[in-house]
Amino acid sequence: LRGPAPDPAGREGAPVGGGGPHVVVVGAGSTGAAIAHDLALRGFAVTVVERGEVGSGTTGRNHGLLHSGARYAVTDPVAARECIEENLILRKIMPEGLELNGGYFIALTPEDMDFRQTFLEGCEAAGIPTRELTKEQLLRMEPRLSPKILGGVMVPDGVFEPYRFCLSFLASAQARGARVLTYHEVEGVLVEGGRTRGVQVRDRIRGRELTITADAVVNAAGPWAAKVAATAGCRVPLILAPGVMIAVGVRYSHRVVNRLAPPGDGDIIVPQRFTSMIGTTSWTVQDADLIPIPPDHVERMMDAGEAFFPGFRRQPKRGVFAVARPLVGPEEDQAEGEGFERAVTRDFACKHHEAEGAAGLFSVTGGKTTTSRLMAEAVVDQVGRWLGFERPCQTRTEVLLPPRRFFTERVVS
Repeated sequence: LRGPAPDPAGREGAPVGGGGPHVVVVGAGSTGAAIAHDLALRGFAVTVVERGEVGSGTTGRNHGLLHSGARYAVTDPVAARECIEENLILRKIMPEGLELNGGYFIALTPEDMDFRQTFLEGCEAAGIPTRELTKEQLLRMEPRLSPKILGGVMVPDGVFEPYRFCLSFLASAQARGARVLTYHEVEGVLVEGGRTRGVQVRDRIRGRELTITADAVVNAAGPWAAKVAATAGCRVPLILAPGVMIAVGVRYSHRVVNRLAPPGDGDIIVPQRFTSMIGTTSWTVQDADLIPIPPDHVERMMDAGEAFFPGFRRQPKRGVFAVARPLVGPEEDQAEGEGFERAVTRDFACKHHEAEGAAGLFSVTGGKTTTSRLMAEAVVDQVGRWLGFERPCQTRTEVLLPPRRFFTERVVS
């Protein structure tokens, strides 16, 4: 047993480990897990609260793509540079969690081939390595591709398993005394006199209410970040943009397959173990907990898969799923046209809610799972400066523990 047990009043103190201030992290997806690791590594005491299981929100329902940044090289160069830089860092610090198989951007039409030069220039500007491939080369390496393809480009994409991705960060945090409380839902951020004092949570397993006091709270709840911040009277501008993804029970390719075109529907197929996952569509919703899947989106994805791999449409579906991407929204409400979310940056934002009367509450939104380490570095820098507990970030070089260590290092409450 590590970390204090709750007292009869239902209050919990800071966990053992880290002589610094106590920070509560809301959310155990990739961003929250990376934040917990960074905080613990800098000497903070850390408690992570997650309303479900680790990675059960947006992180657990994504492709599992280790982005090279090439998808955004033309349309979002800032995000592209972040992705390739983090891609290279993750290769070093997560040796047991990645399949470094690479990826292709493949031309299916003459218009795709016309886009190739623009794509190559964007990749070069972002520092993304590329290699042009002929149709014949691609078909030798990936014989199940459609014989109608015209050519393509190889990039350093990769694949991760989202659950294990989170576990590696959390295991490393727990080894330094952090405590992870799954199935603990935040019902309110506690603010007194303009200062954040902790969180009120409900243990969904035992049915008890707990008050966890803290020196600061980091809101990394993804598409639920606005709801968490609202309990403190604060605003987080978010665009909730779900997309439909489909898994079929055949691994069609060795590497990730992308469409050589600007971002659009059904433009990527990611091999995960013995499956292939195609995605994704895009639209907006108001509630991340209520996302009906449009049947026409499913058909659209199956058609897109068929264009890459003949016979794809005939494969039994292993899963059809959707989750809201928490994209950075405008500070002021404004009307947007249909499909506008495709053009929204995949960069991220860190916000301190001090001006809203909740000093010590920090929200981080946007980004990609690939950039979660970078997002953590940015928000922990902010927290450290505000608390006067500044320590250098070490996560660029600190090798993470294997995901299985999460269970042996786990703090029991």
